Amino acid sequence: MSNLSRLEGKATVVITVQYQAAPKDQPTPITIELDGNEAPITAGNFVDLVQKHVYDGTIFHRVVREPQPFVVQGGDPQSKDPKISPNKWGTGGYIDPKTGGQRYIPLEIEPTGETTPIYSQTFESAKISQPPVLRHKQGAVAMARSQMPDSASSQFYIALADLGFLDGNYAVFGYVTQGFEAVNKIQQGDSIVSATVTAGGENFKPAAS
Repeated sequence: MSNLSRLEGKATVVITVQYQAAPKDQPTPITIELDGNEAPITAGNFVDLVQKHVYDGTIFHRVVREPQPFVVQGGDPQSKDPKISPNKWGTGGYIDPKTGGQRYIPLEIEPTGETTPIYSQTFESAKISQPPVLRHKQGAVAMARSQMPDSASSQFYIALADLGFLDGNYAVFGYVTQGFEAVNKIQQGDSIVSATVTAGGENFKPAAS
């Protein structure tokens, strides 16, 4: 894990969103508290990408509210490239300039009662019955991934409701603490103007070079 960034403690990130439906309005802030105590690699990856401005200009490409509130999802760097078709939004991740390939992080979920997370396994595959410490409550921020456990890169989602059936399958790494009403207004195609670490930056430990 030494080649991955870590967050050793808490940090705060403010995401500002521009709505397509109100292009003249001031961008709306959403405050997220990241929990590096329970998800150090997942939260550290997010801080690293925020500091690299990876999320600035990206589009929320997936918004599901029907038949009941589910998630808003964004963070695909392809979505800010005008040369890439919107049909491909949601298929990309962060390309590490050092390797020229996509950077992935392991699935990281800490069970209640444990002192460290488990890696690269869902709770079902690891035969863990207790719930995770960081649960999919309304406002939870978690990493999106494909069927492979260790396929998360840069895409993330925000839970629009309590989604307990996702617990133990996807890595929650923080919660919206201010601006959830702004999250509720996000529509597919709205964009992230900027994402900024506003507190706790000293807890970020970059990957070993």
